[in-house]
Amino acid sequence: MNLLRNLARRKLRSTLTIAGITIGIWALVVMSSMANKIGALVEGGSNYYQDKIIVTDATNVGVGFGFTPMPLETADRILAIPGVNVTVPEVGMLLDPENAGRGFGVPDLVSGGVANADQGRETFQFSASSGRLLTPADEGRDVLVLGADLARKFGKSPGGTMNVRGHDFEVVGVLEPTLTAPDTTVMLPLHAAQMLLAADLPAIIQQGVNPRDLATQIVVYPDPGMDIEALAERIEAEVAQTQTLTGSGFDEQIGSATAIFNAIILGIAAISLSVGGLSVINTMAMSVAERTREIGIKRAIGASQFATVRELVVEAGVIGLIGGLLGLLLGAIAVMLANRAGASSGTILFDLTAGTAIFALVFASVLGMLAGLIPAWSAARLDPVQALRYE
Repeated sequence: MNLLRNLARRKLRSTLTIAGITIGIWALVVMSSMANKIGALVEGGSNYYQDKIIVTDATNVGVGFGFTPMPLETADRILAIPGVNVTVPEVGMLLDPENAGRGFGVPDLVSGGVANADQGRETFQFSASSGRLLTPADEGRDVLVLGADLARKFGKSPGGTMNVRGHDFEVVGVLEPTLTAPDTTVMLPLHAAQMLLAADLPAIIQQGVNPRDLATQIVVYPDPGMDIEALAERIEAEVAQTQTLTGSGFDEQIGSATAIFNAIILGIAAISLSVGGLSVINTMAMSVAERTREIGIKRAIGASQFATVRELVVEAGVIGLIGGLLGLLLGAIAVMLANRAGASSGTILFDLTAGTAIFALVFASVLGMLAGLIPAWSAARLDPVQALRYE
């Protein structure tokens, strides 16, 4: 109660100080939630690529996504290389080419492949939240499975239909959220995706191409114990006009860029928190100046230096905690509103975790206590006699 009375003595100053902490924690919560989402996307991608090699046409510019057509026979040529266990041809393309590059995060994709063609080698497993997954029997049928974000974006569920690049498909399943690329992917049987890809080619090329001979990437599963990096180099050397991507390559290209981006995001929040910390120092310094006689009386009747430091540091910590609670509340509201606004377009930018929330509160409290430590130590070192004479 005495602590709250001390804060109430200087309502305006305490309010402004708490507001400074609140703004800093709000920025930390929002920015950290964005970093969490980006981290989840990168981690999901890293897990997907860690045990395989993605082979695409050498002219393909995407990282992890093959969009440039290549002969399906490339899969057989790669399979003949020692060390290759299974090859799975796939067809990938943008769901809406006109929206390419717009927005944030993984774009909406179309991915076609033969179900279970990996022969049990795939470790990144999908499960359906409703309906079912694709099966080998779906080849030749106009059916699809939707990622969680796309199902929410288009309001689709099993039993309905969805138009993909001018063709109607029956929705047979919706995936469980994965927090990575499959959430924004339409999954088709291979032949259906090949037909869509062929329809996208120039008319003069369509006449001389059999859609069933097309792929845009080959997923390669090495023999157990095989050096993946060495095998990737061998594929590029022995199969002309190809480039490869491995788990380490994905981490190198995406992970480093993400680390820099996250550092910038958290740096902005740190600057805001620094301002809040300076506000606490200023408030506690003024508080010590105003309560010099009170401190002198307490010291004169036996209060130790430690007790004086503890009282003022706890007071500063409470200021930080109150600011942290308000900042966390405002940050959670901002994240919820932003995700709700983006849900209609399948754009979920933030992921506020319990760890982030706890860290924000602890950080705010510790920041307040550290900021109050210098004024508290100065107050504890006051000479009791001189403090009693202070006007």
